[in-house]
Amino acid sequence: MKDVHAMAPAGALQALGRVGISGVRKPVSIHRADGLHSLAASFSIYVDLPASRKGSDLSRNAQVLAEIVDQTIVKPSASLEAVCTAIAKELLHRHTYANEALVQAEAEYFMPIGLTDEKTSFENFLLLAEVTANRTPTGVEVCRTVGAESVGMTACPCAMETCRAQLEVEYPLLKDPSMATMPIITHNQRNRTRLSFRLPEGVEIEAEAILEVISKAQSSQTYAILKRGDEGTVVLNAHRNPKFVEDVVRDALGYAAQNFRNLPDSAEVIVETESEESIHKYNVRAWHRSTLGELRTTHRNHVSPPSPNSRAPSS
Repeated sequence: MKDVHAMAPAGALQALGRVGISGVRKPVSIHRADGLHSLAASFSIYVDLPASRKGSDLSRNAQVLAEIVDQTIVKPSASLEAVCTAIAKELLHRHTYANEALVQAEAEYFMPIGLTDEKTSFENFLLLAEVTANRTPTGVEVCRTVGAESVGMTACPCAMETCRAQLEVEYPLLKDPSMATMPIITHNQRNRTRLSFRLPEGVEIEAEAILEVISKAQSSQTYAILKRGDEGTVVLNAHRNPKFVEDVVRDALGYAAQNFRNLPDSAEVIVETESEESIHKYNVRAWHRSTLGELRTTHRNHVSPPSPNSRAPSS
């Protein structure tokens, strides 16, 4: 049978950086220190393609994915990124013409949280993993990225101060110094934030620690179960902690520098956040990448400014 994929392309002899399959859903079993986790994961896997080949052998991608992921049901893996690493290395073994393999995975993850200990329930988050394997003269070099996504909320500090100024005209008592830190109405956003770390081999990180940083960076967490009084508490908490998307990114980077002291300075940190606006026809996004070493230097030399919800008393 003629191997059409291995034939030369009809057009220009152009190498391609990424060819593969995406959106493949698979069950994955992960064994961590706290027990066994069953994840519903979505995988995208690619290899590069030399100019001499018309196409990539995509069936090999599907076969490698099935063999390695299905095996976790019998023998659970240590982590989602470990699964991705095994897939990436095997892709290079099966695709002898490729020099780079990329594996990306997202998995729904449930963790017990609640506004109080009595009202804890399993809330859903996303685990993120990306592994690149490169063929080198001495073997295969692997680069891993580990992260998580959480949905919370933010409250706009700009609209809050605008409303405060307008309300002071209508309600002069708000000008009293004792009211200076009182949270005022503002518009809210559903905020979706991702925090990822590019790690060297052998360095591990827990999803719960990443999700904790994201939660602290947002104005407030959100919850599936809230009674009437709880709703008021969440709204007040968010309005006492108003933030732009820029604040979310900066705070996530700052907390990452503080909370992950066991990670090397060379580890990269990537934060991306999006706020789904309530009064605009568009959403607002922010993104930044840095190393932990750069962040630690920045925060050692930083003097914290006043809280964004504080201001000088009105005269």
